[in-house]
Amino acid sequence: MNRRKGFTLLELMITVAIVAILAAIAYPSYTQYVAKGNRSEGQAAVMRIANLQEQYYLDHRSYTADMTKLGLGADPFITENGHYSVDTAVPTSADSFTITATPKGGQASRDTECTSLTITDAGVKGPKSECWK
Repeated sequence: MNRRKGFTLLELMITVAIVAILAAIAYPSYTQYVAKGNRSEGQAAVMRIANLQEQYYLDHRSYTADMTKLGLGADPFITENGHYSVDTAVPTSADSFTITATPKGGQASRDTECTSLTITDAGVKGPKSECWK
């Protein structure tokens, strides 16, 4: 009696189908997790620049739209991993500001829920509270 060991083609195809179904369920969740993780980079940059704006205001009694005056190397400021481009808008009266972080590259296509992150001099965060969680 000669028994052969191994898998049949049918068993192999069933296993591949199960793995494919699990991957189809897990991949969208994974991309959302990555987008949310990268979003924290934009949040940190916006908060840092808001802090720098407040320090600048204490010294000069006005806000600035020039990122280099805040001690940052470029205008607009690109975050460390390059996922966000951060810019600040100051009206001509220079008594308020709005900082906006716009996703770049893969983050822009992954994070369709939060197309930008904003914060004002009054601490109002946008576009919605879910983007800051």
